Amino acid sequence: MRYLYSLLLLCSIVLWSSCRNDFSTEPSNGRLSFSKDTVYLDTVFSNIGSSTYQLIVYNRSDEDISIPTIQLGKGENSNYRLNVDGLPGKSFENIDILAEDSIFVFIESTTNIDNFSQENQFLLTDAIEFDTGANQQKVELVTLIQDAVFLYPEKFDDGTTESLSFGFDEEGNEILIEGFFLDDTELTFTNEKPYVIYGYAAVPGNRTLDIEAGARIHFHEASGIIVAENGSLHVNGELSSDQELLENEVIFESDRLEPGFSEVPGQWGALWLTAGSTNNIIDYATIKNATVGVLMDSNDGSNQPTLTINNSKIYNSSNIGLLARTGYVEANNLVINKAGQSSLNISLGGRYNFTNCTFANYWTQSYRPYPAVLVENLLETPDQIIVENLIEANFNNCIIYGNENRELFFSRSDGAAFNYKFENCLIKFNDFDGSFAEEYPFEDENLYPGTIINEDPKFYEPYENKLFINEESPANGLANPATATHQDILGTTRSNPPDSGAYESSPFPEE
Repeated sequence: MRYLYSLLLLCSIVLWSSCRNDFSTEPSNGRLSFSKDTVYLDTVFSNIGSSTYQLIVYNRSDEDISIPTIQLGKGENSNYRLNVDGLPGKSFENIDILAEDSIFVFIESTTNIDNFSQENQFLLTDAIEFDTGANQQKVELVTLIQDAVFLYPEKFDDGTTESLSFGFDEEGNEILIEGFFLDDTELTFTNEKPYVIYGYAAVPGNRTLDIEAGARIHFHEASGIIVAENGSLHVNGELSSDQELLENEVIFESDRLEPGFSEVPGQWGALWLTAGSTNNIIDYATIKNATVGVLMDSNDGSNQPTLTINNSKIYNSSNIGLLARTGYVEANNLVINKAGQSSLNISLGGRYNFTNCTFANYWTQSYRPYPAVLVENLLETPDQIIVENLIEANFNNCIIYGNENRELFFSRSDGAAFNYKFENCLIKFNDFDGSFAEEYPFEDENLYPGTIINEDPKFYEPYENKLFINEESPANGLANPATATHQDILGTTRSNPPDSGAYESSPFPEE
């Protein structure tokens, strides 16, 4: 009988519980709290969706509440989209929040700048309205929309996309990369609007792509610029008066403008100078967040450099900053930092002259198996080892440093020439047990005249790509006046004696 009584009591409790409203709520009283008063969605390009941004809505009372309405102020005409507690839309009704609990609101935007009257950019605004009348609360939404020139491959009716052919593989399959050739009307990039490139934009043979000072070039994922045989790339940046805005530099980076993507490596492909491209010139450029900053397949066979690069910076490459295979490169005041493999890789021989360059590598994203500077006269493939003469590799007044023990490495074959010289350089090479002494004879004044080893250059903030030096640096006064550049990368006149590296020493900015 006792068990029967207990069973009846349990059933009564269950039935009573099923009749009550477990989610009984009080109407919202206008006392919600928010993680932000205004949600800034950062800058996006016209017709490109933003990242997803998060707003947390708190009910800090001890009562379960229901918000009668949550909606965008501009309703269905808004350029914003919401997801409220897992529900997509632009307006919502009767959203419950338990006592001392919260819900998430996710926000995105996409819009077309052609719908507005401003020239190149405008401010998109709206608000999320919680409730109506006297209890209404608002969270403002702000996005800067920027107009751009969009360049992309053609989409065909059969669903395929325009591609560039790179010959055939060993099995006879055509090697295709999504991309397109620039026509004659597209061979000058101005500074009037940013450029956004999808796929690889190719410079045709016997044509030159001219990029004006102050231009901004943005690449979508797996995109870049290719210079075909007999084609040329001329990047005509100039010295900027504001080193934060870099108003006259040419900047190559991803099409993700949000701050969270500003230092993310590998967001796009490369500036690819294919075999036979000629007379490529890069002045005052910043190339950041690529897979390979500059990829150079060979020299053009002439007595002139295939690539001349001056007063430029390559940062945050997921693989290599500058990779040259049998290249002919002249570089002055070049800075490369933070690469997943090497900042500079001279591969398969060639001719190289680097003057007052800073090759650093303070990569922290993963284990880095290679040094800041890797010099080779060979290329290993799965089937063979290819060798080419390293005719010359001259490093004058350079800094080679980083966060590994040895930041210079040679990979050489005796079957080809391997000629190099490091003059008035500062090099990090910790040979703890002397096992590399024969291969790297730093005391040899014919190969390493005026060079010092393992002295910290005392960069300002190397992990932030700020590789300035001050008078306390061992690189101060280290350079050879006969070979040093007349000005440093910032336009500062070199002192006498001048400094090694791309930057002439100066007092560090005040904290």
